[in-house]
Amino acid sequence: MKPFGFEPRTLVALGLAALIGLVGLWLDLENEGLVWDLLWNLTGEEEPAAQLLGAGQYLATLTRVQPQIAPDADIEHLPENPFGVNTFLQLEAIPEKRERQMQMIAEAGFGWVRQEFVWEDIEIHGPGDFMDRRNDLNNDGTLDEADAISAWEKYDQIVDLAEQYNVQIIARLSNSPAWTHPGNPNPHAPPDDVQAYVNFVTTVAERYRGRIQHYQIWNEPNLYPEWNQPISAPEYADMLCRAHDALKAVDPQVVVHSAAIGPTIDLSGRDLYDLLYLQQLYDAGIADCFDVLSAQGYGLFSGPTDRRQRPTLMNYGRHVWLRDIMVANGDAHKPIWISEAGWNPTPPRSEYPDLWGRETYGEVSMEQAARYVPLAYERALTEWPYIGVISYWFFKRHDDSERNQAWYWFRIVENDFSPTPLYTSFQETIQGGEWREWRDEDRAWTTRARERLPQVLVLGWGLLFGVGVVARGRAGSPRRALSRAATPADLRPSVGALAARAGDWAGGGLALA
Repeated sequence: MKPFGFEPRTLVALGLAALIGLVGLWLDLENEGLVWDLLWNLTGEEEPAAQLLGAGQYLATLTRVQPQIAPDADIEHLPENPFGVNTFLQLEAIPEKRERQMQMIAEAGFGWVRQEFVWEDIEIHGPGDFMDRRNDLNNDGTLDEADAISAWEKYDQIVDLAEQYNVQIIARLSNSPAWTHPGNPNPHAPPDDVQAYVNFVTTVAERYRGRIQHYQIWNEPNLYPEWNQPISAPEYADMLCRAHDALKAVDPQVVVHSAAIGPTIDLSGRDLYDLLYLQQLYDAGIADCFDVLSAQGYGLFSGPTDRRQRPTLMNYGRHVWLRDIMVANGDAHKPIWISEAGWNPTPPRSEYPDLWGRETYGEVSMEQAARYVPLAYERALTEWPYIGVISYWFFKRHDDSERNQAWYWFRIVENDFSPTPLYTSFQETIQGGEWREWRDEDRAWTTRARERLPQVLVLGWGLLFGVGVVARGRAGSPRRALSRAATPADLRPSVGALAARAGDWAGGGLALA
């Protein structure tokens, strides 16, 4: 009896070969060998089970039409230093602490800060009113003109510090004062009259003309509560275009950044699917209203080497789908700058069992987050020639009152200015200088993969050779096979068959039955 048409010894040989292969694979994955490295560079996963699942998903990626990124396009606004970081300098009440932050940022080598110029913190009490009367400075129990100070004061210092430490500012202009949307329960809502925002943008640009060149118009307008419900792309397009024209009127050299589009596949009405939202913006006429498209670059649940691509997958490289839409709409010459990127090194569950939002941003160890820093920037610069500045989320908070929220743990520096391993990783990466060569296409992972192809082929051929040797043993040695076929009884049927076939040929009837 031959199970499945094979000799039993053949099945045993194949089973043994499969077992050897599985053991070899397990040893490789457990010891982070050649196969582990290949799967890590395809899936961004570090656990073997997740790598194997991710490998199947990656293969499925190859069956889909891939996004078009126009890699050979001439891209504008690509700075030399791509390292940026998000800051909350306005929250530091003591000027010396603001300077300490900027000093540490410069010492690490960051070239950019993405700093919000908070509208509700500047034009606080009404249109054209830039005085701050929120604090009883003279302790008389009354908030009045005697307590008024300039709302510009700390922002002026931030600009002064950036110039002093040779760091450029991406000024995010967002967060409406309450007087711009009375009766709206959403404190983050855009103004009822967009002209109020345009007036604020114009005032900021005039005040810092020649000192701030990059302005970002709002933040994540495809997500609630950053925008009203239902989300409206045409409404934001109107804001962007009017702000763009106002900024260019103040200074034609200003670089206008669109709001960072929040990654989401939501179609419920609360938020709006990011890819659909961007196309709706183009349909509303934004092509001439921005110089840089802004996106988010959170790694979430996989590492920076995750190369799986599908329109519903959230990972570090999601912006390639936004790029595809840009190319389709004639904007291949414009770059994408990443407004927020990072991996969240949350504390152990035993220490913070009730950490809010733990499942929202993904979880990694501090060691992983620090290790991902150079990998994330290297991949961006080698594989995505349209990427400009990547601003990591974030440098530090002013106190630790938000430690019970998962997003607090993204910090690079503790609130007491103690550097985390993330800070050290950035400092070593930037000051090491190797990143200056990362835009060289010879450093791309695809190039390095081709260089390792011979190793993979040798391994594969070795495995096939081993399987062949084992399988061949099912028939024994050639000598034994010849002795079994050499008896007259064995040969007689063959002679008879040949004689019959010879008769057919002699009669001219070549039967192929």
